Amino acid sequence: MYKHLFKPLFDRLGAFILLILFAPVLIVVAICIFFTMGRPIVFTQKRPGYKENIFTIYKFRTMSDARNEKGELLSDELRLKGVGKVIRGLSLDELPQLINVLKGEMSFIGPRPLLIEYLPLYNAEQKRRHNVLPGITGWAQINGRNAISWEQKFSYDVEYVDTLSFWKDLKIIFLTVKKVLIKEGISQEGVATMEKFLGNPTQKDEHE
Repeated sequence: MYKHLFKPLFDRLGAFILLILFAPVLIVVAICIFFTMGRPIVFTQKRPGYKENIFTIYKFRTMSDARNEKGELLSDELRLKGVGKVIRGLSLDELPQLINVLKGEMSFIGPRPLLIEYLPLYNAEQKRRHNVLPGITGWAQINGRNAISWEQKFSYDVEYVDTLSFWKDLKIIFLTVKKVLIKEGISQEGVATMEKFLGNPTQKDEHE
C-alpha cells in the first residue's frame, strides 16, 4: 500500500510544499547562474523513468560553455567551476526536479534517472531499476553516490526495488541530508562527476 498509494501522495504533497518553501533559494540560484554563466539557467534532458518511459528532467545548470581553440567543449572538470561547483556541491542543482516529482515523473527516493543511451547496455537484472519511479536521491546515493562503481550502483538500485518501504525511504532521506552537509561521494577520484557507463564486462567482451 505504501508503494502504490502513500509514497506517490507524500511525493506530490512534499514537492508542492518544498517548491513554495524553497522559492527564494530557487530565485537566488537562478540569478547567480544567469550572471555567471548566462542562459540556459535550467538544464533539460530526456531520461528513462518508470518502465523505461521517457520524460524530461530538470536541473539547474552547473557547467559553463567553455571551449578550446578548436571550438570543442572542454572536459566536465574544466567546465565545472566557481558558482556551478558550489551549486553542485550543495546539490542545489537538483531542486528543479521537484517539478518532476510534482508531475509524477519522479519520486523523492528511487534509482537516479540515467541517460537514454545506457538502456541497451543494461543486463536483465540492472533493467529492474526501472520497476519503480526514479528518484532525486536513492539507496545508491547514500552508499557512495558518484564515488562507487557502476556495478555497485546498479546493485544498490535493484536492492532498493526489492526492499522498498517507508522506513527505508525515511532512512535514505536522513542519510542524504548528511551526505550533502559533508559533501561526501560527489564525484569519483580524478573526475568532476561520474564516468560514462560503457556496459558490463561480458557485454564489452562481446563487442571487441
